[in-house]
Amino acid sequence: MARPWKRNGDERLPEQPGHALVGVINMPAHPIGPARAIARRVLFALLALVAVVFIVYLDRGGYKDANEDGVSLLDCFYYATVTLSTTGYGDISPVSDSARLVNVLLVTPLRVLFLIVLIGTTLEVLTERSRQAFRIQKWRRQVRDHVVVIGFGTKGRSAVNALLAEEDVEPNQVVVVDTDRVSLDAASARGLITVHGSATRADVLRVAGIQRARAVVVAPNRDDTAVLVTLTARELAPRARILASVREAENVHLLKQSGADQVVVSSETAGRLLGIATRTPRVVDMVEDLLTPETGLAIAERPVERSEEGGSPRHLPDIVLGLVRDGVLYRVDAPEADALERGDRLLYVRKVAVGEETVP
Repeated sequence: MARPWKRNGDERLPEQPGHALVGVINMPAHPIGPARAIARRVLFALLALVAVVFIVYLDRGGYKDANEDGVSLLDCFYYATVTLSTTGYGDISPVSDSARLVNVLLVTPLRVLFLIVLIGTTLEVLTERSRQAFRIQKWRRQVRDHVVVIGFGTKGRSAVNALLAEEDVEPNQVVVVDTDRVSLDAASARGLITVHGSATRADVLRVAGIQRARAVVVAPNRDDTAVLVTLTARELAPRARILASVREAENVHLLKQSGADQVVVSSETAGRLLGIATRTPRVVDMVEDLLTPETGLAIAERPVERSEEGGSPRHLPDIVLGLVRDGVLYRVDAPEADALERGDRLLYVRKVAVGEETVP
């Protein structure tokens, strides 16, 4: 099976111009529905036809009919139809200088416009490809501080949902890399930028702009793929924060050694919640609430304010769970968390507004 990331022999994807990456990178657009597109084309064709009828009727004395009975309004419609469609039977023709000049200056451009409308589908495809190439080139020059999501399965979609729930993250700041076209189409429908190819390939990750990404979410379906992707991503983006997901806990150390900053074990986490639900199901409901950023309560992070320095996090109005100091996380009951210092960041439970109200 042909690999979608190869272009022009041994040339690498990041070195390709924008038009060569159309089909590999997909920039979200706002497509027009088929009914609306057809209606627009029909309207343009009718406008061109009416314009020619009006022009010919105003100068109908400059046209000659083979029947030599004059040119009526119906004859003008007939002439406009056969002229714009380039049929040209010749039974009605311009004979005066003014009629011929009008044909050159007005009717001919309208004929070209009419033909463009007739073959609009082909031209639209070519135009859309050019627009895609232009958007790709512009995006590749400007992309930075974005999030690259490897895999758009269940885990990848949930990660994207959480990202988009943040107020400062826009869909065009998320790049999804996957080999499955159906998954990429689903991501593109949400306004995300997509890259078609295997994330185990360095050139595919470069196309996704991983060198300038602020974070990489590794969420493939296989643990061995996650390890290889993490190795490649860490080599290309030494400063990016890499967050990986694995199914089995025994593979966590491999992800850590490969360069992952944080590893989530999906199977153990789900199993732990299931076990807790057998005894205290409301605890699981609360955890789900905290992990769902759209409504209810959510775990958030913020810097320590100047007025809070020197105080205890337990005395703040926010429900503080812990603090981060010099990259190390301390629980709120740890001795290091007794007094807040400048530069600390607080992990706290915040209330998520719903409409105009705030959920208590």
